[in-house]
Amino acid sequence: MEKKKLYWRICCVAAIGLCILTFTPLVIPQGIATPALGGVPYSLWTSFIITVLLVVLTYIGTRVHPGMQNEEEDL
Repeated sequence: MEKKKLYWRICCVAAIGLCILTFTPLVIPQGIATPALGGVPYSLWTSFIITVLLVVLTYIGTRVHPGMQNEEEDL
Protein backbone atom coordinates (compact mmCIF):
# COMPACT_ATOMS: atom_id res chain seq x y z
CA MET A 1 0.00 0.00 0.00
CA GLU A 2 2.87 2.38 0.76
CA LYS A 3 4.33 1.84 -2.71
CA LYS A 4 1.02 2.88 -4.26
CA LYS A 5 1.08 6.13 -2.27
CA LEU A 6 4.63 6.79 -3.42
CA TYR A 7 3.79 6.08 -7.06
CA TRP A 8 0.66 8.24 -6.77
CA ARG A 9 2.71 11.16 -5.43
CA ILE A 10 5.29 10.73 -8.19
CA CYS A 11 2.48 10.81 -10.78
CA CYS A 12 1.04 13.97 -9.23
CA VAL A 13 4.39 15.75 -9.14
CA ALA A 14 5.18 14.68 -12.71
CA ALA A 15 1.78 15.90 -13.96
CA ILE A 16 2.18 19.26 -12.23
CA GLY A 17 5.72 19.53 -13.61
CA LEU A 18 4.54 18.82 -17.15
CA CYS A 19 1.77 21.40 -16.84
CA ILE A 20 4.26 24.02 -15.68
CA LEU A 21 6.73 23.01 -18.40
CA THR A 22 4.05 23.56 -21.04
CA PHE A 23 4.07 27.32 -20.51
CA THR A 24 7.81 27.86 -20.21
CA PRO A 25 10.02 29.30 -22.95
CA LEU A 26 11.43 25.79 -23.41
CA VAL A 27 8.17 24.72 -25.07
CA ILE A 28 6.87 28.06 -26.33
CA PRO A 29 9.87 30.05 -27.59
CA GLN A 30 9.10 33.76 -27.65
CA GLY A 31 8.75 35.12 -31.18
CA ILE A 32 10.34 32.09 -32.87
CA ALA A 33 8.39 29.86 -35.24
CA THR A 34 11.20 28.60 -37.47
CA PRO A 35 12.39 25.44 -35.70
CA ALA A 36 10.38 22.65 -37.30
CA LEU A 37 10.42 18.89 -37.62
CA GLY A 38 8.74 17.58 -40.74
CA GLY A 39 7.11 20.94 -41.42
CA VAL A 40 5.47 21.01 -37.97
CA PRO A 41 6.63 23.78 -35.60
CA TYR A 42 8.75 22.81 -32.60
CA SER A 43 6.19 24.03 -30.08
CA LEU A 44 3.51 21.81 -31.64
CA TRP A 45 5.77 18.74 -31.47
CA THR A 46 6.56 19.37 -27.83
CA SER A 47 2.84 19.81 -27.13
CA PHE A 48 2.18 16.41 -28.74
CA ILE A 49 4.85 14.80 -26.58
CA ILE A 50 3.58 16.44 -23.39
CA THR A 51 0.02 15.33 -24.19
CA VAL A 52 1.13 11.73 -24.66
CA LEU A 53 3.07 11.86 -21.38
CA LEU A 54 0.01 13.24 -19.55
CA VAL A 55 -2.17 10.45 -20.95
CA VAL A 56 0.38 7.85 -19.79
CA LEU A 57 0.54 9.47 -16.35
CA THR A 58 -3.26 9.44 -16.15
CA TYR A 59 -3.32 5.73 -16.95
CA ILE A 60 -0.65 4.99 -14.36
CA GLY A 61 -2.48 7.19 -11.86
CA THR A 62 -5.67 5.17 -12.25
CA ARG A 63 -3.73 2.02 -11.43
CA VAL A 64 -1.88 3.34 -8.38
CA HIS A 65 -4.50 5.65 -6.84
CA PRO A 66 -4.54 4.99 -3.07
CA GLY A 67 -8.36 4.87 -2.98
CA MET A 68 -8.42 2.09 -5.58
CA GLN A 69 -7.44 -0.50 -2.96
CA ASN A 70 -10.43 0.41 -0.77
CA GLU A 71 -12.88 0.05 -3.66
CA GLU A 72 -11.55 -3.41 -4.49
CA GLU A 73 -11.93 -4.56 -0.88
CA ASP A 74 -15.56 -3.36 -0.74
CA LEU A 75 -16.52 -5.64 -3.63
